[in-house]
Amino acid sequence: MPHLADLLPTLAALAILVALTVGVLWGSRTPQYLAPAAAILRGAAQLALISLILGGIISDPLWVGAALLVMFSVAATTAARRLGWSWHRFAVVAGTMALGITVTLAVVFATGAIDFTPRYVLAVGGIVIGNCMTIAVLAGRRFYEAVHEQWDQVEGWLALGATAGVATLAQARQSVHAALIPSTDQTKTTGLVTLPGAFVGAIFGGASPLEAGRFQVVVLASIMAAGSITAVVLLRSLRGVKVRPAVP
Repeated sequence: MPHLADLLPTLAALAILVALTVGVLWGSRTPQYLAPAAAILRGAAQLALISLILGGIISDPLWVGAALLVMFSVAATTAARRLGWSWHRFAVVAGTMALGITVTLAVVFATGAIDFTPRYVLAVGGIVIGNCMTIAVLAGRRFYEAVHEQWDQVEGWLALGATAGVATLAQARQSVHAALIPSTDQTKTTGLVTLPGAFVGAIFGGASPLEAGRFQVVVLASIMAAGSITAVVLLRSLRGVKVRPAVP
């Protein structure tokens, strides 16, 4: 356990960065300028708690499975809320995320690309779940925004007898592409613009740069595959729009 003196530089940096974030957003009169600061503080508290918990369960398959289930439940709930909460929408979001994550992790561990151990299952699973949540939110929100903005076009297709799925097909395709842009850019610029967390973490854990790079490439490919499956299947489920939707 670190001593308080060891934590003081971290606490000082956090305090300064939070103050800087709030100050910049408040000075520019940005709405909800406290939200990012609250997110930082909440994230720090959650990471501190999960670090203590994981120290005791990281080698136990049952507890790792339980931890992943909690992560997935929170991710699916968060995504569903961002798209307009209902139990039906939660079921759709959770189902599509589960499909993308399960298929991807099955490929990763069945091929032996990454060792099938509790430690790696937790690491890769947590990364893929988090990115799937983000992609699901981006895809769903962009879809509803596009349909709302282009309702005259959608309504025209419906008036001509097209199904709701056909009438919103263009918007769904555009939304999938838009949702994958951050992950695509991150993958394209890896090693040139940034060193991803999985790569740095593997090196800090004692892996060679080559081994860390191999791990990171598999993780990036997993994010793209799981995100693509999630976005495409999610929007297939949301495309039955016959009334102009409100923007989430």
